[in-house]
Amino acid sequence: MRKELPQQLLGELLKNSKRSDRELAKILGVSQPTVTRARNRLEQNGTIQDYTIIPNFKEMGFEILAINFAKMRPGLLSIDVAFYKNFTEYLDRVSLMRTEWKDFVEDIQSFVVPIGEGAFKRLSLTYLGDVPI
Repeated sequence: MRKELPQQLLGELLKNSKRSDRELAKILGVSQPTVTRARNRLEQNGTIQDYTIIPNFKEMGFEILAINFAKMRPGLLSIDVAFYKNFTEYLDRVSLMRTEWKDFVEDIQSFVVPIGEGAFKRLSLTYLGDVPI
């Protein structure tokens, strides 16, 4: 097996993990059994941990992705990553964090991303398929 095959296979699977071993073999220029063995090795050694989907969060009814950073006492940092149906739901969550955690939190900062607006890349790992490993 080619030394670089596992990395090339990972790149192709990141782009589209639904492709068959036969399709991947054609792209990578090796036999289908070679791809199957390489994939199995990657799964067994834990390099591939899961195959999953990334849904269209806008279609699921979410408008906002927020990453909330809470500076906790004594000097700890808490990170809360969540999807919200609307801005009111997001504000309610931050308000709840400020009131319920008031004895533990010094400050809360948020990074808010509107879902489905503008020319942003969608949330996906497919972009890693072109990154050299």
